[in-house]
Amino acid sequence: MFRFQSSLNIAALVLIFIALVIPNRISAINASSFLVIPLELLVIGLLFLLPGRVGMAVRWVAAVLLAVGVIFTCADMATFKVFARPFNPLFDGYLLVNGMNLLDGTIGRAGALVIAVLLLFVVLLIVLGAFWILGRVRQLLLVSVRTSAVVLAVGLVLWVLLFFVGSPFAAMKFYQYLSAHTHDMLTTAADMKLFRAQLDKSDDSVRADENVLALLRDKNVLVIFVESYGRTVLDNPEFAPHIRPLLARTSDELAEKGFAVRSGFLTSPTLGGLSWLAHGTAMSGLWIDNQIRYNSLMMSERPTLNRVFNTAGWRTVAVMPAITMDWPEGNYYGYDQIYDAHNFGYAGKPFNWVTMPDQYTLAAFHARELATQSSSATPTPVMAEIALISSHAPWTPIPQLIDWNAVGDGSVFNAQAMSGDSPEEVWKETARIRLQFRLAIEYALETIASYVMNYGDDNMVVLVLGDHQPAPIVTGETGDIKTVNRDVPIHLITRDSALINAVAHWQWSSGMVPAADAPVWPMNELRNKFIEAFSLPED
Repeated sequence: MFRFQSSLNIAALVLIFIALVIPNRISAINASSFLVIPLELLVIGLLFLLPGRVGMAVRWVAAVLLAVGVIFTCADMATFKVFARPFNPLFDGYLLVNGMNLLDGTIGRAGALVIAVLLLFVVLLIVLGAFWILGRVRQLLLVSVRTSAVVLAVGLVLWVLLFFVGSPFAAMKFYQYLSAHTHDMLTTAADMKLFRAQLDKSDDSVRADENVLALLRDKNVLVIFVESYGRTVLDNPEFAPHIRPLLARTSDELAEKGFAVRSGFLTSPTLGGLSWLAHGTAMSGLWIDNQIRYNSLMMSERPTLNRVFNTAGWRTVAVMPAITMDWPEGNYYGYDQIYDAHNFGYAGKPFNWVTMPDQYTLAAFHARELATQSSSATPTPVMAEIALISSHAPWTPIPQLIDWNAVGDGSVFNAQAMSGDSPEEVWKETARIRLQFRLAIEYALETIASYVMNYGDDNMVVLVLGDHQPAPIVTGETGDIKTVNRDVPIHLITRDSALINAVAHWQWSSGMVPAADAPVWPMNELRNKFIEAFSLPED
């Protein structure tokens, strides 16, 4: 029995050690991560030697802090894997809400509630588990208070000596970790105060006269966001040999149809997901890199590019096939019409998470908004913000282009939607994930090109841009969001040479393949640069 109790105590000590030193990024975990002396373990041990209720109070405080650290570490591992940044509860809490909504739609309200209760139970178990583990360690130390005090004091002196000589063995990772998270939350709170003040100021950058967007008058303007279309497809040797020739070939085919193309790069505020932050940034002209900023923007009167078009006489349309629930945020943008997954007439099967293939999205938009213009003597031009989602994970099955005249209500895609390997099969290997991603991007680009070549005319202007880079598992980059590349390609397609001349000062590359040294703008600069380029000077 004594041996069993001793084993439990030692196991508890090992678990605390791991919790105090383990990195918050999976890619950073290696043997050297654990070859350290954690200051926190020595301090906790010394405090545990205090008598009576003081030692018990220390145990509870330490248990809560340890539990918070463990939960944040797990959350960080997830957010670094997907978004290349640490978890921030102030603007990541909505992920739990979105997760609940997703579960509600897939397994029902009862199942979602059961999972929510289980998650709360897991959190409680972590706290109680931390309390129990710390209790075992305290019990181990109290077997011989004097011996424990001497060992811990010697360890503390050794730690101080190692620290002052700059040795990496003297670690206080847990303290630095919690401090960094606290600093991030305080910084976020301060940033939000400044951002709200910025929103309260009038936006003098947008004029409201007849010369605004005058160069685009009577033209249909399509702003097409391509899911996960990032610079990695041009630079990564795993993707570039396939994507660059495709884009070059597309340039030639568009040129044969009379279209000129100019291409550059934008830096997205997000990475790996959260596409709505990119939409908000591009349309509002403000840097929207977290959910709190996005929510504040939605409650503001900041004029979007969509609303500027609307004021100038365009019919503004949103094509959002990923929207499956109420979308009150749509009111902010200033759309006359919002097409979502439920009112777009798609009668086919979904492609896993993807509600409909990109070809159907573009075909349905064209049939509802542009094809009818020919019957009007004075058609109202359309400005559409279109989100294409076939290149969204899990990238299986990959749709295939068909004859545009055969698209119909989308039921023709049913066989495609039921083909291919399951997400579980695809996501077993990183190489397969990247292959499927590349095929999905190829499909999206081919679909856009095919649409423009089949339906484009002298009055169509298309702006194609990526919303963000794909997740690190695809790009292979292991840094955080401050260091990894977040650039996305952007392309302007038109037959009007006057419009090409109007953006000559942008110095974008000719064709669909932006040069390596092509201009890179922060995505929030797009709105104002676009308006300035296509507007006439004030009278």
